[in-house]
Amino acid sequence: MTSAPTLARTRAELDLALRPVPRAVVMTMGALHDGHLSLVREARSRGEQVVVTIFVNPLQFAPAEDLDRYPRDLAGDLERLTGPGLLGAGDVVFAPERSEVYPDGDPVVRVAAGAIGDVYEGAVRPGHLDGVLTVVLKLMHLTRPAFALFGRKDVQQLVAVARMVRDLDVDLTVVPVPTVRDADGLALSSRNAYLTAEQRPVALGLSRALAAGERAAAGGAGPAAVRALTREVLVAAGVDPDYVALVDPETFGDVPEDTAPQTGSVAVLAVAGRVGDTRLIDNTDVRWA
Repeated sequence: MTSAPTLARTRAELDLALRPVPRAVVMTMGALHDGHLSLVREARSRGEQVVVTIFVNPLQFAPAEDLDRYPRDLAGDLERLTGPGLLGAGDVVFAPERSEVYPDGDPVVRVAAGAIGDVYEGAVRPGHLDGVLTVVLKLMHLTRPAFALFGRKDVQQLVAVARMVRDLDVDLTVVPVPTVRDADGLALSSRNAYLTAEQRPVALGLSRALAAGERAAAGGAGPAAVRALTREVLVAAGVDPDYVALVDPETFGDVPEDTAPQTGSVAVLAVAGRVGDTRLIDNTDVRWA
């Protein structure tokens, strides 16, 4: 039988559980699925101790968003995290209450995402990435890892975190982990649980649209055509698009529409849209042949 990891609910309990070895951290908001577990498995291969944080961060939710609705199941998450290749004795799950993370209430000083936080997810959800970076930096300080694992599905978040680590000289390595998908192609997300049986086929429009954009770029289509085709497939599937982004993978700046990308150049094609009341995001790399 695999021994269970230590559950720490306070900063003091976390400090006692951390060992003086290289560690890897996976930061989550719980409601864990196989995408999260892929991060944990990668963390297992990187650090002698793995820390998984479970905290629904209020700073990254706007007043009208689904903070109260966001699924919470700590007992189920702990069960999913324990097993071969996942967490065991010597590892830690840090699941603090809001008052542990923000003991003085909402923080006065916060991390600003800058230009990366003003576009796309940042434009649709103002302040979202500032809230993400603020809690990520706090959790980095609290867990003191050598490696921090982040999924590629939230690509704008990944770019923002990597830039924060670089700009603020945070002494760790950010490790991107590929998106995990269901057999039908839908990117795994905790919000997929909100989809009805009738809505799930519509949601597949996101991955189909990305595949169409990939093929268009590989066939030599320019940035404007890639964006237009991707949006067309989204709309035809019944997805209400928030945005279609074709951006530089390091800066998240737009790929200019009036330029011909060089052969072999790579951009991130990212989409967001609503299926009923559920907002979903997805992305892929596109490469010009």
